[in-house]
This record gives sequence, structure tokens and C-alpha cells, in this order.
Amino acid sequence: MKGLHPARVGYAARRLLADLGRAARLFWRLLALAGPALRRFALVRDQIHFLGNHSLAIIAVSGLFVGFVLALQGYNILQRYGSAEAVGLMVALSLVRELGPVVTALLFAGRAGTSLTAEIGLMKAGEQLSAMEMMAIDPVRRILAPRFWAGVIVMPLLAAVFNAVGILGGWVVSVPMIGVDPGMFWSQMQGGVSVWADLGNGIVKSVVFGVTVTFVALLQGYAARPTAEGVARATTRTVVMASLLVLGLDFVLTAFMFSL
Repeated sequence: MKGLHPARVGYAARRLLADLGRAARLFWRLLALAGPALRRFALVRDQIHFLGNHSLAIIAVSGLFVGFVLALQGYNILQRYGSAEAVGLMVALSLVRELGPVVTALLFAGRAGTSLTAEIGLMKAGEQLSAMEMMAIDPVRRILAPRFWAGVIVMPLLAAVFNAVGILGGWVVSVPMIGVDPGMFWSQMQGGVSVWADLGNGIVKSVVFGVTVTFVALLQGYAARPTAEGVARATTRTVVMASLLVLGLDFVLTAFMFSL
């Protein structure tokens, strides 16, 4: 069959290995540039403002409505078993363990990830990166590294905002609207949420997702073809690849954490 010609399979495998090799080299280089990037913290600070503040509205609004829905669904389920006062605990654990890091990462990929890819891709299409290389300025050190570490720093902070607003939304639905006792709402939450087992797992997930989403966005922008169509395709690939990686890594991390 023409589609399974050995030459075509070999070319596709070689191209895949070459892409993986370039991605691995770029990733390790970004990790090695942690010191130089953080020493010039003004660059990282500007990117934290760009990535974090501009994503804060969608993160907060999404967290609020997720908290609303969790409280409604949780109350209807727990009421059947006479445990309606545990709705606060259910909302907190659902947000801290899973929904907070995962939903924040997906929203971050759609908002900040695409912006990073488009920015780097347009700089490449406009030959700004080539001009920097001609002036003996390393674009990875000057452009990519500050954005990478800013994304790693911002992601746990956005996840914390999502969790806090989501818990507040759960309280609004549970206490004033449904009539759950406020003391039971907070006491069940405080007694059932572990700082290390629950909050710690959520922080680890958010950091891993921040590394993943930011790296995918920068890689796609840096490897994009220097055309309008190439930048558009790279932006689409960022959302698809980052979302799939976040969901896959969430399963792996959850399985690992529950096995400890």
C-alpha cells in the first residue's frame, strides 16, 4: 500500500525523533537558564503581570461558577445520605485536589498559552528573533526564558485564586441560598482538608501543569513557520497539545499520589 511505504514510515519516524530532540534540548536549556532569568527579575515580573493579571478575570469568574455548581450538585447528592453539612468539605476537596489545578491549566492554555505562541510566532515571522541573533543576543535567554519562568510562577497563584473563589461560591450557594449551617460548612472543611495531602498535591499539580502549558506554548511559537498560516496553526496546536497533556498528566499524577 502506498500509504505504508517503508520510506514514508521511516521519514515520519525520523521527523518525530528530530522534533522530540529539539524540544528536549530547548526544555533543558530553559531549565538551565533559571538563574540568569531570575537574576533579571524585571523581565520575569513584566511577564508575570502580562500572563497573570490578564488571566485573572476569567480564572476568578470560572472559579465562582464552578463553586456554585459543585455546591448545588454536592448538596443534592449528600442530602440523600443525611450528610448535607459536609457540602463544604466536598467543594473544597474537589477544587483543591482536581478541579482547581486542571481547570486553571486549561483556561491558562486557552488564554495565556495562545497569546505566548502568537507573540513568539509573530516575532519569528517579523524576523525579530533573527535580528537579535545578528546582534549577538540569544533569543532563548532574552525572550523565551523569562516567559517560561513567569508561567511556572503564575500558574500556582492562579490555581489558588480559582480555589479560593470557588470555595466562596460554594459558601454563597450552600449557606445563604440553601440554608446549610455556616459553622458546619467551615468546620467540616477545616477538619477534612489536609495541608500536605490535599493542598500539597494541588500545588504540585499546578506547578507541573504550569511547566507543561508554558513550554508547549513557547515551543510551538518558536518552531512555527514564519507565515500567518504557520502562526495560526501553531496557536491551534498549543491549545490541543497543552489540553491533552494536562489531562494525561493529571491522571498520572493522581495515580502516583494515591499510591503513596
